[in-house]
Amino acid sequence: MKVLFKKSICRNCMYIFFLFLNVHPLSAQLSPHEGYINVTGGKVWYRIVGSGSKTPLLLLHGGPGSTSYYLNPLKELGKDRPVIFFDQLGCGRSDRITDTILMTIENYTDEVEQVRKALGLKEFYLYGHSWGTTLALEYYLKYPKGIKAIVFGSPLFSTDLWIKDADTLIASLPDSIQQIIKTNEQNKTYSSADYQRATKFYYNHFLERVVQHSADLDSTHKTFGQNVYEFMWGPSEFKATGNLKDYDRVSSLKKIKVPVLFICGEYDEARPNTVRYFQSLIPNSKLVVIKNSGHVTMSDNTKDNNKAIASFLNKLDR
Repeated sequence: MKVLFKKSICRNCMYIFFLFLNVHPLSAQLSPHEGYINVTGGKVWYRIVGSGSKTPLLLLHGGPGSTSYYLNPLKELGKDRPVIFFDQLGCGRSDRITDTILMTIENYTDEVEQVRKALGLKEFYLYGHSWGTTLALEYYLKYPKGIKAIVFGSPLFSTDLWIKDADTLIASLPDSIQQIIKTNEQNKTYSSADYQRATKFYYNHFLERVVQHSADLDSTHKTFGQNVYEFMWGPSEFKATGNLKDYDRVSSLKKIKVPVLFICGEYDEARPNTVRYFQSLIPNSKLVVIKNSGHVTMSDNTKDNNKAIASFLNKLDR
């Protein structure tokens, strides 16, 4: 009896051991650390934070050409799950690029897949912010396997709608600012001091409304991939001249078959009315408008922003 009992214990131990391997097959790769991943065109920097055991969260920052520094307030979500940050090629701590062949939606979409493969992600949640939502949507449409849910923060799915929203917001600014923007855009003098001043005025109202200076935002500005931004988008948030100028994927939102959370700021340049329209196109999706916040909801109102994301993901985990 003693021998049989010991064998039974061993069998049970082995069963539990293999069960643990099946539930947590990526624990080593997703433990907190940072490094670099080889992708087409260079190396991208990544960092994994958090030691929670719930489904991992992969973050896609905005831009194009911004960095993951400004997403650092999302580290708090690591108490429940691994949170994966990475700087897209051409910005932040990743390799800089000058080859415009690399500055395409298609290349950045495939870059996300290369990161996923390198980290061995099988099932995960996907978060995109601003241009990162464009990337998240494109990635889902091409590589849907393993994505359990998506969070779209301050989304860009149509350049035409984005610019119309920008025109609405510009119309609310002082006449002098409106005139500066109009004159310099007509003359294409985007580097003029007046245009830069008017741009900053706009950003202080609708981009970084509450927190305009922090270590994370300063690092974002210092390591910004300006050449990528200008080639793909344009000279400012409200003027599109790059290869995203005619982008529109609104009709593809209905193809999303996983749970979706939309987030935007009360004073976001991705205006709540437009985000509400996007949300209406995906059955059973949710929208949370973050109070007293501009575009960078994660900085302007970290508490409510993180609460909305954590509540959404934790409910799915349960």
